[in-house]
Amino acid sequence: MSNSFGKKFIMTTFGESHGRALGCVVDGVPAGLKIDEDFIQSELDRRKPGKSKFETARKEDDKVEILSGVFEGVSTGTPIAMVIYNTNQKSKDYTNVKDLFRPGHADFTYFHKYGLRDYRGGGRSSARETAARVAAGAVAKLMLKELDIEVKSGTFAIDGIEAERFDFEAAKESEIYALDQTKEAAQKEAVLKAKNAHDSVGGVALVKIINTPVGLGEPIYYKMDALLADAMMSINAVKGVEIGEGAASASMLGSANNDEISNEGFLSNHSGGLLGGMSNGDAIDIKVYFKPTPSIFQKQQTVDIYANEVTCELKGRHDPCVAIRGSIVAESMAALVVADMLLLNLGSKIEDLKASYTK
Repeated sequence: MSNSFGKKFIMTTFGESHGRALGCVVDGVPAGLKIDEDFIQSELDRRKPGKSKFETARKEDDKVEILSGVFEGVSTGTPIAMVIYNTNQKSKDYTNVKDLFRPGHADFTYFHKYGLRDYRGGGRSSARETAARVAAGAVAKLMLKELDIEVKSGTFAIDGIEAERFDFEAAKESEIYALDQTKEAAQKEAVLKAKNAHDSVGGVALVKIINTPVGLGEPIYYKMDALLADAMMSINAVKGVEIGEGAASASMLGSANNDEISNEGFLSNHSGGLLGGMSNGDAIDIKVYFKPTPSIFQKQQTVDIYANEVTCELKGRHDPCVAIRGSIVAESMAALVVADMLLLNLGSKIEDLKASYTK
């Protein structure tokens, strides 16, 4: 099983939903980076569950502990290991699904691939694993901050109710991270309607990366847009990713889709900040599409590990809309991609090497 992401700035995560702890090891962090533990914790606080009625009722403090790689407040250049202990597991909620496959979950594929599975909340396949990604992404953000690169996110759509304006600062204060406050009430209503019907609803997160230098990404086999899509599709419940105009570009004319250029820069941003697999210096816009949370409290038909047809009735605590907290995870994954691309780009020109190594 592969549990690592990146080539130079590498994140490896470990742990299960109902195990003792989750965590990550971040390798490739340059030495001398100021590690702000309060900032890392604040990022985890944005993702942590149980903050409102629009999220799972499972309450976890998600307190992060740094185990290595930091000395006197700065990175040492060695792997930074972080751990987050689970404190509110209710594994007994899953005993009734021990031998059956929950519809919409990874139970079926995990069991057939490995011959066993952790039925307690899905084990490794649980979205709880993403807490470790947010911790790693926070370290990446600290590095990006040194270069004035910003990554931000918010909820673009819930149940098809789409934002028409985008206020990322206001989204930070919203219970559902809504980008458009004129749509927030309707989006909240959609979440609660699904929740009260013992169902769930899908949504779309919008991630924006600002102030990237031109040329991040490789033009053939490690394109920045390909890696961003890879990063987003690795998140639980994500079923689609769009960059810039995305799918809509297939219905546009070239004259409408091309971004004309002036001495001051691009006159539009249909490309979403990426051309030929590389950043063009404009804002990078990514839409991340989350399916409805598969854990719903309605009777559903399934089979058990013995191929018997049975009825699935779930218990437990689950997000009625995974896209809400998922937006924070998508933001963190984008930060990891940019950090990796920055390090990979250092050797693209001989003058860059000379600048680093000649006196």
